Amino acid sequence: MGWEKVINVYRILNMKPKKQFGQNFLTQPKIAQDLVNAGEITKKDTILEIGPGKGMLTEKLLATGAHVIAVEKDSDLIEELKTKFHKEVKNKRLTIINADILNFETKKLITKKYKLIANIPYYITGIIIRKFLESNHQPTKMVLMVQKEVAERIVARDKKESILSISVKVYGEPKIIKKVSAGSFFPKPNVDSAILLIDNISKDNFVKNKIDENTFFEIIKKGFKSPRKQLNSNLKNDSTVWKNICAQLNITEAIRPENLTTGNWVELVKNLRIF
Repeated sequence: MGWEKVINVYRILNMKPKKQFGQNFLTQPKIAQDLVNAGEITKKDTILEIGPGKGMLTEKLLATGAHVIAVEKDSDLIEELKTKFHKEVKNKRLTIINADILNFETKKLITKKYKLIANIPYYITGIIIRKFLESNHQPTKMVLMVQKEVAERIVARDKKESILSISVKVYGEPKIIKKVSAGSFFPKPNVDSAILLIDNISKDNFVKNKIDENTFFEIIKKGFKSPRKQLNSNLKNDSTVWKNICAQLNITEAIRPENLTTGNWVELVKNLRIF
């Protein structure tokens, strides 16, 4: 282990993580660099980092030359971050904000395009993904450290879609960059993790197809009410209507919700308005 790793691990181990904040600090600079690399960052980029902690990922983000906005809920970490990155704060390349990301209004601080790159607390993974994908001021790209099983569900590794996977794919393109062992964190979590990239984020599926977002999610929730049942059993459409929709979408009438692609769901919602 090189001296950089020894120093980083020593510093992190001497700080007591707070369970209420879901703190699991990265101890491997290489993993932090993998997060940065997945973001394909340029000097012109604005990066939003959630929960910078001791600043391992922040340091790698700043090395790209981008402007970084770090939102940290734990007030005990703020002064340490300001001291460690005194130069970058003074030069206005780093903005440190003591706030809860769940109550943070991105539009007020970031007025242009931005990327979200973070090692997030796992207990709010779903809330964060939903908050930023559904926002009217979406990031163009998200690179997140999440639980491995969650990442696999989002990309539908088993080829079976879910409410979670469709809810992400309707906005962007998810991809697992790499798996990360539990031993890369302190304290060591009970599960392995993965770096998840959500690329090409937009609301084009809703805008181009003139679909209301709330209506779309109401329908997929109904559709997945009983995932193992045939889709129309959950949607409860008239049999003639359902036959017409299936013919239009070129799908079998006995199809289950987990077998429909994101494109199928978009077309399904469009056709439900027609028939």
